Amino acid sequence: MPVSSSTDKRRQPHLIAGVDEVGRGPLAGAVVAAAVILNPKKPIEGLLDSKLLDEAKRETLDKLIRKRAMAYCIAEASVAEIDQLNILHASMLAMKRAVEGLGLAPNLVLVDGNRCPAVDYPCQAIVKGDQHVQSISAASIIAKVARDRQMVELHQKHPEFGFDRHKGYPTAQHRAAIMQFGVTPLHRQSFAPVRNALMVKKETTEA
Repeated sequence: MPVSSSTDKRRQPHLIAGVDEVGRGPLAGAVVAAAVILNPKKPIEGLLDSKLLDEAKRETLDKLIRKRAMAYCIAEASVAEIDQLNILHASMLAMKRAVEGLGLAPNLVLVDGNRCPAVDYPCQAIVKGDQHVQSISAASIIAKVARDRQMVELHQKHPEFGFDRHKGYPTAQHRAAIMQFGVTPLHRQSFAPVRNALMVKKETTEA
């Protein structure tokens, strides 16, 4: 996508970017954010919060969003950044990167939740925005699809954890796998279940 110029901004004065993140809750993997500027001349039916859609519907909408949107960007904050900054600030960082990566400069940024990332554009946080604002819904969908694909790829390297099923979330299966197989560099050590597993391993080793 071309980088916008001042000419782009003058010609397109009503660009609204919807922003959302996926992956605050998992014990493993990056937190992924997306920013989307929809094209009002190319509407997309069925946009909802990604959590309210099944996988097949998300995949279909993901293709449409990428094809019809005026601009989109998917960005992330790594496991190391999550552990260094905490998950809230890492999520803000991922969203900031997504907005900054857009090929067009938005006139307004609408973010799901109650806090805005530090971006150089007017920004408004909307609670449950992913259910009410189409551009935020679109962002939640492509972020969710992108992160799920990442976790499926990580499953190929660490099949013992079942990342393809739970996508890193703290299911009973995942917690049991951590206790059995240990903590990998993919796991967020600042999260209590992972930290506790490390402590148990240390105590067992020292015993």
